Amino acid sequence: MSSSVPKLKAFDEFASEYDRWFDSHAFAYQSEVEAIHRFVPEKGLGVEIGVGTGRFSVPFSITIGVEPSEAMAAIARSRGMRVHLARAEQLPFESEHFDFALMVTTLCFVEDPQAALSEAYRILKPAGSLILAIIDKNTPLGKTYESMKAVNKFYREATFYTTGEVLALLRQECFAHIVACQTIFSNPETMNAPDNVRDGYGEGAFVVFSAVKINQGT
Repeated sequence: MSSSVPKLKAFDEFASEYDRWFDSHAFAYQSEVEAIHRFVPEKGLGVEIGVGTGRFSVPFSITIGVEPSEAMAAIARSRGMRVHLARAEQLPFESEHFDFALMVTTLCFVEDPQAALSEAYRILKPAGSLILAIIDKNTPLGKTYESMKAVNKFYREATFYTTGEVLALLRQECFAHIVACQTIFSNPETMNAPDNVRDGYGEGAFVVFSAVKINQGT
């Protein structure tokens, strides 16, 4: 199913190579996990949308995920996750089912980002939170990734966004109480220690938003 879709083809064919990146770039990975940790609730039922190989679910004991790439899902399952083969724009869950949802660098690979956020909103309980991580297109690393799209098999089909664009998408879906933190201020290829996590956005390449579902019209 998924290998016929250009945005997913590389992830099906090179899932193991993708997964090994987190081992060979351990300090960058640790920095990203720490940034996400700021916003993941300690309790409640969570789901990761675009779970990949499970690298960001497992540290937070999230056991349910959605992933369109069969090869990536297989690796996540080997880590103990229950993964549904589905797309972010059409989630296989009832409305108001989860306390929180996690999306880590998923938005840049979906066909319809607004539809994906609408689905995330739908499956969250009232006052549930969406934790959304992106690579900020306006940062030096974001610009580097953008420039590598022609030669990088994973980035080739990606659409990177600015923090302003993501904030607008979140607000359009009636998410509120939006806060952010950032990390990855140095080059992941040469890091010799994890980067700090700072409030806000604008400097770090890896930006994490926390947004709360509110009832529309309130």
